[in-house]
Amino acid sequence: MSKSVARLGIGGPVGSGKTALLESIVPRLIKKGIEVAVVTNDLLTTEDADRLKRGGFLASERIIGVETGSCPHTAIREDPTMNLLAVKDLEMLYPQLDIIFIESGGDNLASTFSYDLIDSYIFVLDVGAGDDIPRKKGPGFLQADLVVINKIDIAPYVGADLDLIRQEAPLHRRGKPIAYTNCKTGEGLDEVIDFIFKTVLFRHSSVS
Repeated sequence: MSKSVARLGIGGPVGSGKTALLESIVPRLIKKGIEVAVVTNDLLTTEDADRLKRGGFLASERIIGVETGSCPHTAIREDPTMNLLAVKDLEMLYPQLDIIFIESGGDNLASTFSYDLIDSYIFVLDVGAGDDIPRKKGPGFLQADLVVINKIDIAPYVGADLDLIRQEAPLHRRGKPIAYTNCKTGEGLDEVIDFIFKTVLFRHSSVS
């Protein structure tokens, strides 16, 4: 399928905050005049799509939930056919779209996207998974165009050393960008928005 609308993958382990990140950044993009749609992936439900629809910040018709029925890797990497069809439907319904987010089902550090499906992807990690996550590396963490280390506010409560994460993550990422976020307060989200504008939409973002 030929690409016409920018496509940005959102991957990462179960519970890392992928949907929460979308809930935080999509309204900001809409406020800046960006036309957005979302495809979510769940194993046997449309739970994440339903959650986004309940949020009310995006027309429900612009959100498609894909039930993968198999390993999340398959639907975003080995055989992304279901996601490609969902993208095609959105492009036909909304030719004015600027970007389609494709949220993967929750997976592990080996999760990556096929570039037949996306132009770029974000990999979301949860501080609650431990401060050793950067040392465990994994293709998703190493290869993603942007890594988001999320839920930085809970570090003191789960015994994670945020300073150690900030020290080690850049070493393993070798200069590739990292954003440290708290979706509840908005901390770090400006960096995510800037990444989207500069790397995916190829526009200048004046963060307000």
